[in-house]
Amino acid sequence: MLALAALAVSGCRQDMHNQPKYIPLRASDFYSDGRSARLPVEHTISRGNLREDQYFYTGKNNGVAGNTLPNGLIPERFADMNALVHRGQERFNIYCTPCHSRLGDGNGMIVQRGMKHPPSYHEDRLKKVPLGYFFDVMTNGFGAMLNYKAQVQPQDRWAIATYIRALQLSQDGTMGDVPAEQRDHILSADLMQAGHIPNLQMTDQDAATNNSPTPKQTLQPQPNMHQGTGVPPVDQKPESERPQLKKPAAKNNQGGVR
Repeated sequence: MLALAALAVSGCRQDMHNQPKYIPLRASDFYSDGRSARLPVEHTISRGNLREDQYFYTGKNNGVAGNTLPNGLIPERFADMNALVHRGQERFNIYCTPCHSRLGDGNGMIVQRGMKHPPSYHEDRLKKVPLGYFFDVMTNGFGAMLNYKAQVQPQDRWAIATYIRALQLSQDGTMGDVPAEQRDHILSADLMQAGHIPNLQMTDQDAATNNSPTPKQTLQPQPNMHQGTGVPPVDQKPESERPQLKKPAAKNNQGGVR
């Protein structure tokens, strides 16, 4: 028994547990300042962090927010504008909608549960700010909003800023702004299946450009349809005339029916 005990104790060495390494903030008597962690070598930059393009990484030129996309964003990082906007929509839906909502009106789910209400992207002030302003806010935070530079890479911040601008334009657009080949998609299946017929009216802009009428937000429900659902209404009979459901018999403790 003693031999087995000695063998077991000899196998419980701590070499792998107590390795000769420094964990963060551990002191060291090797260096004169007593710190194990060392500062980067002076005048050096880690690979991939040269950041020569100031505008790409800050959204500003000489401290002033710009309103253009950085050089090389398209096509070096994104194939075209559609790819940029779609990437921005994807990242926006992940990181921004909890507060700003998918409409950008500032009524996201977190706000509905008590968080401070952010401004709507559709107010005049934010419609006039340059793209670089949105990039800067995402990079450095603003007010109650923390920065997202750790979660969202610079190229994706530009994509989100571009999508925010597209989102703003979408709320004020008319049918005259939509390419002719895409208008049928807007006026077709979805509205009809939802039980609505768009109230088409000709705007002055449409008349001047000889475009199709612009659908207004006032929509007419089809007869015999619940508004917005496309489902025929349920016959609301008095409760006394409705069929009565039988309640299931209660069971006793022995599993039988009482």
